[in-house]
Amino acid sequence: MTKRSFDQFFKNPRHWREDLVAVGGDFSVDRLLYAYTHGIFPWSEDPIRWYCLDPRAIFDIHRVHFSKTVLRKVRQKKFRISFNEAFPIVMQACSYREKDNTWITPGFIDGYLELHKKGWAHSVEVWNAENVLVGGVYGVAIGKFFAGESMFSFESDAGKIGLFHLFAKLKESNFELFDTQQLNHVTWQLGAYEIPKLSYLDRLEHSIQEMVPWVIPPSHD
Repeated sequence: MTKRSFDQFFKNPRHWREDLVAVGGDFSVDRLLYAYTHGIFPWSEDPIRWYCLDPRAIFDIHRVHFSKTVLRKVRQKKFRISFNEAFPIVMQACSYREKDNTWITPGFIDGYLELHKKGWAHSVEVWNAENVLVGGVYGVAIGKFFAGESMFSFESDAGKIGLFHLFAKLKESNFELFDTQQLNHVTWQLGAYEIPKLSYLDRLEHSIQEMVPWVIPPSHD
């Protein structure tokens, strides 16, 4: 589809008052990129529902609040941290819910894997001493904008340790905006906060002026 077709498919979040801006479509790379660069994200698969929330939850990349326990574990370096080493496995792990249904269904995984192959989606992996994946995060990076999608922990604080290293790389790369969509208990404890939708869209527009994939800085450990 062309940009004009997407303009017709999605309601313009700047002028549309509802959170739900479209229903249907697919998880193609072009559609996902259009959505993210216009403040829109998918939240279900059957059918695909696309949202732009008001208010919107974000992080200040330089003011994330990690607990003393998490910071101590980071200093101890008991975990190996990698980037983009196991993107599909991270998504699968994020989709696991012991009791509840998950929104990360097969269509999401296939669509975001294609986004990852094109360089727009990234994962952080946390491995224990036995080289078992025990935590991780994934999201979408465009220009100086990062959309955090989901996080998992199979060992205490493993996901937050991955998030710590993600924020460190984003700061190193001078990122300007981290979208976490909606507040929950975990993101609120970490320092996420809400801003009006129009303020979010203004920040987004500024952060994607140079619409390029993220090249993650190498580690120096």
